[in-house]
Amino acid sequence: MTTDTPARLLQLLSLLQTPREWPGGELAERLGVSRRTIRRDVDRLRELGYPVQASKGADGGYRLVAGKAMPPLVLDDEEAVAMAVGLRAGAGHAVEGVDEASVRALAKLEQVLPSRLRHRVATLQAATTHLTSGDGASIAPETLTVMASTIAGHERLRFAYRSGDGTPSRRLTEPYRLVSTGRRWYLVAYDLERDDWRTFRVDRVAEPFATGARFAPRELPAGNAAEYLRQSMYRRQETYEFEATFAAPADFVAARLPQWFGVPEALDDGTCRLRGTAGDSVEWLAVRFALVDCEFTVHRPAELVTCVRDLGARLSRAASAPGA
Repeated sequence: MTTDTPARLLQLLSLLQTPREWPGGELAERLGVSRRTIRRDVDRLRELGYPVQASKGADGGYRLVAGKAMPPLVLDDEEAVAMAVGLRAGAGHAVEGVDEASVRALAKLEQVLPSRLRHRVATLQAATTHLTSGDGASIAPETLTVMASTIAGHERLRFAYRSGDGTPSRRLTEPYRLVSTGRRWYLVAYDLERDDWRTFRVDRVAEPFATGARFAPRELPAGNAAEYLRQSMYRRQETYEFEATFAAPADFVAARLPQWFGVPEALDDGTCRLRGTAGDSVEWLAVRFALVDCEFTVHRPAELVTCVRDLGARLSRAASAPGA
């Protein structure tokens, strides 16, 4: 029998989070208490925000259902390890759809993992190879979790950084947000030594260190971190406007291209037009358009039109070569 009420509530919550209905008698037997105590404990869980649903009947069953808010979860060892490994696998690559929220979740989880579970997670991670479709660089999940923790705690972050030309430097920053572009992670932060806002490619960061020094967040020059990153990237590189027509519905095309390409405009049920601004090479853009898996026509710029024509001819020659 569990006489400590908080401990008993946690045990009861752990049972209820299993997707099934528990008869009141079975819960009472497992916890070594009376059915009346189970009813009182269920009322306590409801007061804490856990939506426990009771069914009528001779034995009166209980189950946890979806509510208006997400209450804290109670995970056993196996569940905690599985969740940490999954989040680390996703966080290590800038996969579209795995954004800052998953990194924050990983940071919270790893903060409370016992040392024995941390070792199991690290062992599984080291023994696993992930096949990814993105062409972004791989990133150590620990780097992202350190950054996410300093962002959440408004704590200054120090790290080593390597610029695009390979120049090394040490940076002391006030981190603001992590942003995923679908291929890479970026850190938007205020650089204290340069007295200005900066964006950093996370795959070029090494030895991130939380200094423990707190700071009051500054106001970002742009509306949000994603917009600031977009403006910063366009300032640093030559951009061009593109336009293409796809022989497919707009939602079909949108699902097969990164969000930052823009939203395709439906011309009719089977055709759409895409206009946008890009800073990547025309070769990369041509390949991405080809991967949409439908007929398409490039209208501008002229460099992209030429690139698509040359790429098509090259692929045709490859398919007609002897032995192909």
